[in-house]
Amino acid sequence: MTSRRQLLGAGLTALGGLASARAAEFPPETERTPGLPVLSPAYGQPSPRVAGLQRKSWSTPPLEQASSLTPLGELYGTVTPNGLFYERHHSGVPNLDPDTHRLVIHGAVSRPIAFSLEDLLRFPSVSRFHFLECTGNSGSELVKPTRETVQGTHGLLSCAEWTGVPLSILLDQAGLLPSGKWLLAEGADAGRMTRSVPIEKALDDAIIAYGQNGEPLRPEQGFPMRLFLPGWGGNLNVKWLRRLKVAAEPFYTREETSKYTDLMADGSARIFTWAMDAKSVITRPSGGQTLSGGPGPYQISGIAWSGRGRITQIEISADGGQTWRKAPLQEPVLRKCLTRFSLPWDWSGGPAILQSRAIDETGYRQPTREQLIAARGTHGAYHNNSIQSWRVDPSGKVTNIHA
Repeated sequence: MTSRRQLLGAGLTALGGLASARAAEFPPETERTPGLPVLSPAYGQPSPRVAGLQRKSWSTPPLEQASSLTPLGELYGTVTPNGLFYERHHSGVPNLDPDTHRLVIHGAVSRPIAFSLEDLLRFPSVSRFHFLECTGNSGSELVKPTRETVQGTHGLLSCAEWTGVPLSILLDQAGLLPSGKWLLAEGADAGRMTRSVPIEKALDDAIIAYGQNGEPLRPEQGFPMRLFLPGWGGNLNVKWLRRLKVAAEPFYTREETSKYTDLMADGSARIFTWAMDAKSVITRPSGGQTLSGGPGPYQISGIAWSGRGRITQIEISADGGQTWRKAPLQEPVLRKCLTRFSLPWDWSGGPAILQSRAIDETGYRQPTREQLIAARGTHGAYHNNSIQSWRVDPSGKVTNIHA
């Protein structure tokens, strides 16, 4: 490890050399030729210089076009641009007309009611920053390393500012009855995605979202409205929401019995595993990247999150977990939201194994892969929140390994 002062000093030296090189070719071409006018295009697009910054499919060829992955290793901060937000859907993206689409609340309520998008816009709104993670994220990595990059290992994860109406307000409008203990959330996609949601979560921090990062939801994110349950597995956040049925018992739908349960080593299955446990991953340096500058100071950077609250501590190891060092957390540190961390590192040029582990405000510590397997076995494909390892070889190449 190296100090931040040393890292910044080396960076300033490099910048000084770069400035001298630029001065030698002054004035550059961009200062002699007018640039593009405004509205080029009307909806702003990324620079063509970063055309490779894209979502990628989970499989090649795409498996039923079911999911795409966020390029975490190339992003900064904690907020995911809408065009790079991961996708997961079971029957394709429906083309819904916001003028005719309705959200119906019925069942154990005194006043069954239907809401249009225009109706929702009349209610008091909230805007909150939260992550969204598929419960299958990193599932491919439990038994052996299979994906090359952090986009492949952890890319079913994104974070946004969500805007919508607290679900508690809409349930109050419908007249929630005392017998109403569960909701059935159903989407308007061809698969009719349905999940059971306990009323406690619905009345706590659940929202009916219609906005994402300041604009309407994208079609692949549930336009015109979706259920958003902060900190809970992605599949529960039903997109293209068309109805909420209130009842006394859970509904045990297909998606929470045959799917999205955790098969344990003894053959039993955990059902209704909602909250996403504390997790972290180093995004730079990470798999597929190269430390091309040779030995010297670098910045280790990554993200952490917990479905149970705030991240309170991040520890980083450069020797495969033999020693650990605390990494500063970048503000703001929000509940159920991605948190960015970084730490200066002086690479000697020899082999190194980089790891991070997170601790959240409940005291939960991110487990090693061995600890997770000891508790749950290797049959399950969901909720793998174990520590990720990246090996740096003497050439600077970074690869995905199990340490």
